[in-house]
Amino acid sequence: MPAHCQLTGATPGFGHHVSHSHRRTPRRFDPNVQRKRYWLPSEGRHVRLTLSAKAIRTVDAIGIEAAVVRIRARGGKV
Repeated sequence: MPAHCQLTGATPGFGHHVSHSHRRTPRRFDPNVQRKRYWLPSEGRHVRLTLSAKAIRTVDAIGIEAAVVRIRARGGKV
């Protein structure tokens, strides 16, 4: 599963592990993405979205219909 949120557009951040001796090695900071299924009443079907934990709370607040409008406005496929 790609570490990319369909609603917020959150993608991995990059940085370094820093050891006790201060040696640096590359690492990735992945967003907390989950696959979640929602019922979309306007289309009479379920949609499965890849959302970050923050985006799941956003969907709870604004509703799935408004969230799908935002995803489509960003050019995403639902």
